[in-house]
Amino acid sequence: MDTRSAPVTAPEARPRWLSLGLPLLTGGVVAGGLALLHLRDPHREGSWGLCPFYELTGYWCPGCGGLRGLHNLTDGRILDAIHSNILLVPLLLGFLVWWGNWILTGWRGQPIPRLPKVLPRSALWITLAFLVVYTVFRNTPWGTWLAPV
Repeated sequence: MDTRSAPVTAPEARPRWLSLGLPLLTGGVVAGGLALLHLRDPHREGSWGLCPFYELTGYWCPGCGGLRGLHNLTDGRILDAIHSNILLVPLLLGFLVWWGNWILTGWRGQPIPRLPKVLPRSALWITLAFLVVYTVFRNTPWGTWLAPV
Protein backbone atom coordinates (compact mmCIF):
# COMPACT_ATOMS: atom_id res chain seq x y z
CA MET A 1 0.00 0.00 0.00
CA ASP A 2 1.34 3.40 -0.98
CA THR A 3 1.56 5.78 1.98
CA ARG A 4 2.33 8.77 -0.15
CA SER A 5 -0.65 11.04 -0.66
CA ALA A 6 -1.40 13.41 -3.43
CA PRO A 7 -0.60 17.05 -2.70
CA VAL A 8 -3.49 18.88 -1.15
CA THR A 9 -4.56 21.85 -3.19
CA ALA A 10 -6.48 24.74 -1.80
CA PRO A 11 -9.89 25.30 -3.32
CA GLU A 12 -10.08 28.03 -5.91
CA ALA A 13 -10.75 31.40 -4.37
CA ARG A 14 -14.11 32.79 -5.43
CA PRO A 15 -14.66 36.50 -5.70
CA ARG A 16 -16.44 37.83 -2.64
CA TRP A 17 -19.30 39.32 -4.60
CA LEU A 18 -20.37 35.88 -5.86
CA SER A 19 -21.29 34.79 -2.35
CA LEU A 20 -23.44 37.90 -1.93
CA GLY A 21 -25.90 37.00 -4.67
CA LEU A 22 -28.83 35.83 -2.55
CA PRO A 23 -28.54 38.53 0.14
CA LEU A 24 -28.31 41.25 -2.52
CA LEU A 25 -31.24 39.77 -4.43
CA THR A 26 -33.27 39.81 -1.21
CA GLY A 27 -32.35 43.45 -0.63
CA GLY A 28 -33.28 44.31 -4.19
CA VAL A 29 -36.68 42.65 -3.88
CA VAL A 30 -37.36 44.52 -0.62
CA ALA A 31 -36.26 47.82 -2.18
CA GLY A 32 -38.49 47.20 -5.20
CA GLY A 33 -41.43 46.42 -2.94
CA LEU A 34 -40.85 49.60 -0.97
CA ALA A 35 -40.69 51.61 -4.21
CA LEU A 36 -44.03 50.15 -5.33
CA LEU A 37 -45.49 50.85 -1.89
CA HIS A 38 -44.28 54.43 -2.08
CA LEU A 39 -45.90 54.97 -5.47
CA ARG A 40 -49.26 53.33 -4.67
CA ASP A 41 -50.71 54.77 -1.48
CA PRO A 42 -52.29 52.12 0.78
CA HIS A 43 -54.28 54.83 2.60
CA ARG A 44 -56.75 54.80 -0.31
CA GLU A 45 -59.52 52.27 0.22
CA GLY A 46 -58.87 49.03 -1.70
CA SER A 47 -55.62 50.15 -3.32
CA TRP A 48 -53.78 47.04 -2.09
CA GLY A 49 -56.80 44.83 -1.52
CA LEU A 50 -58.26 43.89 1.82
CA CYS A 51 -56.78 42.17 4.86
CA PRO A 52 -58.24 38.65 4.81
CA PHE A 53 -57.98 38.27 8.60
CA TYR A 54 -59.87 41.52 9.20
CA GLU A 55 -62.48 40.71 6.57
CA LEU A 56 -63.15 37.25 8.03
CA THR A 57 -63.04 38.10 11.74
CA GLY A 58 -63.51 41.86 12.09
CA TYR A 59 -60.38 41.99 14.29
CA TRP A 60 -57.02 43.59 13.58
CA CYS A 61 -54.13 41.18 13.08
CA PRO A 62 -50.58 42.02 14.27
CA GLY A 63 -49.74 43.26 10.76
CA CYS A 64 -52.75 45.51 10.25
CA GLY A 65 -51.48 48.99 9.45
CA GLY A 66 -48.10 47.67 8.31
CA LEU A 67 -48.47 48.70 4.65
CA ARG A 68 -49.65 52.15 5.64
CA GLY A 69 -46.76 52.41 8.09
CA LEU A 70 -44.19 51.39 5.46
CA HIS A 71 -45.68 53.92 3.06
CA ASN A 72 -45.37 56.58 5.78
CA LEU A 73 -41.72 55.61 6.32
CA THR A 74 -40.97 55.98 2.60
CA ASP A 75 -42.41 59.49 2.91
CA GLY A 76 -40.20 60.17 5.97
CA ARG A 77 -43.10 60.32 8.44
CA ILE A 78 -41.79 58.18 11.29
CA LEU A 79 -44.42 59.11 13.88
CA ASP A 80 -47.23 58.35 11.44
CA ALA A 81 -45.62 54.96 10.75
CA ILE A 82 -45.52 54.20 14.48
CA HIS A 83 -49.18 55.24 14.72
CA SER A 84 -50.10 52.85 11.92
CA ASN A 85 -48.38 49.86 13.55
CA ILE A 86 -46.19 50.20 16.61
CA LEU A 87 -44.32 46.97 15.80
CA LEU A 88 -43.26 48.13 12.35
CA VAL A 89 -40.15 50.15 13.24
CA PRO A 90 -38.62 47.53 15.60
CA LEU A 91 -39.31 44.76 13.07
CA LEU A 92 -37.79 46.83 10.27
CA LEU A 93 -34.68 47.55 12.34
CA GLY A 94 -34.42 43.84 13.19
CA PHE A 95 -34.66 42.98 9.49
CA LEU A 96 -31.91 45.47 8.64
CA VAL A 97 -29.60 43.99 11.30
CA TRP A 98 -30.36 40.43 10.10
CA TRP A 99 -29.80 41.39 6.45
CA GLY A 100 -26.60 43.29 7.26
CA ASN A 101 -25.24 40.27 9.14
CA TRP A 102 -26.12 38.06 6.18
CA ILE A 103 -24.17 40.34 3.84
CA LEU A 104 -21.16 40.63 6.19
CA THR A 105 -20.99 36.87 6.58
CA GLY A 106 -20.85 36.46 2.80
CA TRP A 107 -18.36 39.31 2.36
CA ARG A 108 -15.98 37.73 4.86
CA GLY A 109 -15.96 34.60 2.74
CA GLN A 110 -17.71 32.47 5.34
CA PRO A 111 -20.21 29.97 4.07
CA ILE A 112 -23.69 31.39 4.30
CA PRO A 113 -26.88 29.37 4.40
CA ARG A 114 -29.55 30.09 1.83
CA LEU A 115 -31.70 31.67 4.52
CA PRO A 116 -29.87 32.26 7.79
CA LYS A 117 -31.44 31.18 11.04
CA VAL A 118 -33.07 34.21 12.59
CA LEU A 119 -33.92 33.19 16.14
CA PRO A 120 -33.50 30.10 18.30
CA ARG A 121 -36.60 27.94 18.70
CA SER A 122 -37.42 29.22 22.20
CA ALA A 123 -37.26 32.83 21.03
CA LEU A 124 -39.61 32.01 18.15
CA TRP A 125 -42.18 30.61 20.61
CA ILE A 126 -41.84 33.70 22.80
CA THR A 127 -42.30 35.93 19.73
CA LEU A 128 -45.38 33.97 18.67
CA ALA A 129 -46.87 34.27 22.18
CA PHE A 130 -46.14 38.02 22.17
CA LEU A 131 -47.88 38.46 18.82
CA VAL A 132 -50.96 36.60 20.08
CA VAL A 133 -51.10 38.76 23.24
CA TYR A 134 -50.53 41.91 21.15
CA THR A 135 -53.34 40.93 18.77
CA VAL A 136 -55.79 40.28 21.60
CA PHE A 137 -54.80 43.46 23.46
CA ARG A 138 -55.09 45.76 20.43
CA ASN A 139 -58.64 44.50 19.87
CA THR A 140 -59.83 45.27 23.43
CA PRO A 141 -61.07 48.62 24.77
CA TRP A 142 -57.76 49.02 26.68
CA GLY A 143 -55.69 48.64 23.51
CA THR A 144 -57.47 51.10 21.27
CA TRP A 145 -54.31 53.24 21.22
CA LEU A 146 -52.68 50.34 19.29
CA ALA A 147 -55.39 50.30 16.60
CA PRO A 148 -54.12 51.04 13.08
CA VAL A 149 -54.77 54.55 11.82
